[in-house]
Parts: sequence; C-alpha cells; structure tokens
Amino acid sequence: MKAIYKRVLLKISGEALAGETHFGLNDEMLAGVAAQVKQLTDLGIQVAVVVGGGNFWRGRTSNNMDRPTADYMGMLATCMNGLALQSAFEAVGIPTRVQTAIEMREVAEPYARRKAMDHLEAGKVVIFAAGTGSPFFSTDTTAALRAAEVGAEVILLAKKIDAVYDADPEKVPDAKRFDSLTHQDILTLGLGVMDATAASICKENNIPIHVFGLSEKDGVLRAACGEKIGTIIK
Repeated sequence: MKAIYKRVLLKISGEALAGETHFGLNDEMLAGVAAQVKQLTDLGIQVAVVVGGGNFWRGRTSNNMDRPTADYMGMLATCMNGLALQSAFEAVGIPTRVQTAIEMREVAEPYARRKAMDHLEAGKVVIFAAGTGSPFFSTDTTAALRAAEVGAEVILLAKKIDAVYDADPEKVPDAKRFDSLTHQDILTLGLGVMDATAASICKENNIPIHVFGLSEKDGVLRAACGEKIGTIIK
C-alpha cells in the first residue's frame, strides 16, 4: 500500500480500547492498535494520536456532580489510556511521547505545539491526552484542534462502529449508512459522529475526517492509504 498522507491525527475512542468488555482496557485491542500504528510509521507517516476516556468515565452521564468536575475526571481517564497506548507502542518499537493539556510532569510532557511538531518530524508518535485542558470540550474537539495546530492532513476517526449512520446501528438494525458526507452535513443533520464544535473546526480548516471501525482488519492503514472504507467527511 502507498500512503497518501504525510501527517495524520488518529482519534481513538476510549470505548474502542475496551473491546467487548465495554470497560477498562483490552490487551488485544491495545496490541492491535500498536500493530496498525507501526504499519503507518513504517511507511514514513507522521502520527499524532488523541484518545478518549469513555472506557473509564463519561462525565456527561453523571447527574450527581457539577459538569466541570465530571469533565476533569474524564480528562484524567484519557491520560490513563494515553499511557497504556504509549506502553503498547513502545513494545513494538515505536518511539512515543505523551503530552497532556493538564500538567503532570512526572508521567508525561505538558502540551507544547512546537515540541509536538519536533517530535513528529523526528519520527516519534505523539499522544495528546487530557483533552483541551478545559471542561465543556470533548475529545472530538481536542482532535480537531490538535489536527489544526500540528498541520495534520486528515483525522482518522477510529470508532467502535464501522462508519457513520443516521442512527445507532446496534439499536436500529436498518439505520442508513453513509459512504461520504460534508462537514456541513454533520452540522445540519445532527449526526452523532462528532460534536458541532469539532465539525466546525474541521470545516473552517478544511480538514477531512475518515471514520472507520477500529476492529476492522488493517483499518488504520487502509484509511491512511485512501481506501474507501467507512465514511469520508470533507
């Protein structure tokens, strides 16, 4: 396969890392992600990663605490996932750095755009954790923001489901699947693939989004090489 991008941002949902257990971390999923990212780096593709935290904590589902506190807890969950991914990546020989939007210098670097770009140009994978560092913003928004900041050519949106649908295909068997959409479609149709803030950032900065299933065989590599899997938003 031949890569069509030089620098990509891979957004991984926390739920996808949990596998079939739906909670915590699945070793097979971590190893599978590491193997796919290794395929990209072997092709010379620079890879940044944003990871969610829904396999540990989803702040929006809490009714018994204020939203900022719940969101900060979610940010900490993404840090656990980021460290787990770093360990999995390094196990297959990928030099990796975790940068967090909330400083925790003992375990990761604080986010710094220029340092992140230096790492990418040196062939290191950079994992962005702790969201934007502020409550009320999702990790989808983090992915859009970091992609714009580091000049990623595409967001590879690896999810638990294999494409964008007009309803949850696990709950609605005849949900309509989309092969292609525009950023405006996401905003107009209210599709749940990412929130409006993230979609707006991608639209304003002309960043395409390729949505596919993380468990799909070689899905990350195939998306980075422009294969028509999942849903392409541009």
